[in-house]
Amino acid sequence: MSIFNYNRRKTVAVNIGGTPLGSDYPIRLQSMASTSTMDTEGSVAQCERIAQAGATFIRLTAQGVREAENLGNIKAQLRNRGIDTPLVADIHFNPRAAFAAAQVVEKVRINPGNFVDPGRTFQQLTYTDEEYAAEIKKIEATLVPFLDLCRENDTAIRIGVNHGSLSDRIMSRYGDTPAGMVESAMEFLRVCVAHDFLNVAISIKASNTVIMVETMRRLVVAMEQEGMMFPLHLGVTEAGDGEDGRVKSAVGIGTLLAEGIGDTIRVSLSEEPEYEIPVAKALTDYIAQRENAPAINGEYYDGYCYESPSRRASDAVGNIGGNALPIVIANGYTEKYADGCTPDYFYIADGNIPAGVDANKIIVPFTDGSNKYCQLFTWQQRDAIKGCDAPIKFLEVNAATPIDEVALVIDKNVVIVLHSSHINAPGEMQAFAHAFTQHGLKNPIVMRMAYDYATDDVTIMAAADLGAILLNGNHDGIWIQAPQVDATTVARLEFGILQAARLRISRTEYISCPGCGRTLFDLQSTVKAVKEATAHLKGLKIGVMGCIVNGPGEMADADYGYVGAGVGKVSLYKNKTCIEKNIPTNEAIPRLIELIKSEGDWVDPA
Repeated sequence: MSIFNYNRRKTVAVNIGGTPLGSDYPIRLQSMASTSTMDTEGSVAQCERIAQAGATFIRLTAQGVREAENLGNIKAQLRNRGIDTPLVADIHFNPRAAFAAAQVVEKVRINPGNFVDPGRTFQQLTYTDEEYAAEIKKIEATLVPFLDLCRENDTAIRIGVNHGSLSDRIMSRYGDTPAGMVESAMEFLRVCVAHDFLNVAISIKASNTVIMVETMRRLVVAMEQEGMMFPLHLGVTEAGDGEDGRVKSAVGIGTLLAEGIGDTIRVSLSEEPEYEIPVAKALTDYIAQRENAPAINGEYYDGYCYESPSRRASDAVGNIGGNALPIVIANGYTEKYADGCTPDYFYIADGNIPAGVDANKIIVPFTDGSNKYCQLFTWQQRDAIKGCDAPIKFLEVNAATPIDEVALVIDKNVVIVLHSSHINAPGEMQAFAHAFTQHGLKNPIVMRMAYDYATDDVTIMAAADLGAILLNGNHDGIWIQAPQVDATTVARLEFGILQAARLRISRTEYISCPGCGRTLFDLQSTVKAVKEATAHLKGLKIGVMGCIVNGPGEMADADYGYVGAGVGKVSLYKNKTCIEKNIPTNEAIPRLIELIKSEGDWVDPA
């Protein structure tokens, strides 16, 4: 796969209830019901709304055999209403439920972390090679009868690995790593291939976009090495709600889609499930525009690692590049920036310099006048750069410009402001950055993207474009130009993208699941209440999980966790350690605040 050009990865086609997945078929969109699977009427009504929103597949949880069997009733009522959207059963911990579901729905998702291995308890286990091989045999013994039943019923399966629910066995041998996640999937895939069951899709998800992207790339490589071409399902788990959930999903999913990886996606939002589909459609439609784009001639610079990119080496110019955090440049200036979202530099094109702002943070168009402020040179003004003694010199460069021409006019104190008019602008800009680096040039590069759209579109487009650029190692800075969007919203989006890419944490991050039939409290109101109590904190990650399936595992990536433990009960976590169990729901948020205070991470609201 290539980060420069969009070429859809070739896969086999998988049949899911007459709707094929993979190959040359369109990228499929899906969501998951949040109702109790035993609530037949409520589930049917919600599935109808999801289908009407445009979902290709609908997933429902099946905790046990009873729920799995009731999927048949839900399916029958949907078909009576003329809704033929294939249904997917979501199984954790209970193979018997998977066997029951395989007889009534079109696809069954099983989790290698708990389908055969016991539930994760974070124990360090020790195996000899012989003992470990015996554990793999247990997988085959349980999985093959399930595959035979699926073959008999023409039921597809999804092997769905979650970062938050790797088994203790995998964790003990591979650690909490992308390699462990890939091996967890490959163990099951090898059994499928050995027994000629190929009606399989795979997903590997994480709430951390860096881990999610690296793991999917490694999975593609691992499958190719073993001659496997199964279609892939993409998603960022526990992405959250609102703008943050959309940004995080677009950063992770968009990065992979831009490389041609992904055959079906789910945008997991802590909102009503039908709201996920328009976001997923906007993302896939945007990336699909690159399908017939002119080819970009790009090659990786020496030492670049595609699976796990490091930051491109650059020499610092002021606080830009080197080991500094990525900067944010804003168009214009306002006094209304949200706390933690004040840009590092302000481009003032009209001469109205704001009072009281550090002159070193002001960028103005280059003129023959004062060099009191940072200067932005157009490409046509490039010959004047070396005679300028501005605090920082910025040079606009189109990504189609030959590197040799750029090298002739810059010195070590120039910051490149890179832009592109190519339909695949991120691909062309990354190709320039690689050629620039291969040429031995270490000037910082700020990636500038322009969008003449409204807020919702800019959110998805910018997060997908800049997210890919950042996750691929171009970390010096970003600049979004969006004239239809107000300055404070653009700045918040810029910082949100950097945070979703795990490069600059400017506010509290919420890792919250989208909810399903396993959820043990009202997720949307709970997320809102937790945010109201803690949103003023900076730099923390707080998980809000409806149940224990992925909760404790994802808590390993969060500083604090609020996890459904039973009806009306919540357990609180510090990282992956449970601190308090079974707290009544009405006491849980005050106790969460007490926990944060006891750990020294609390500050009172301003």
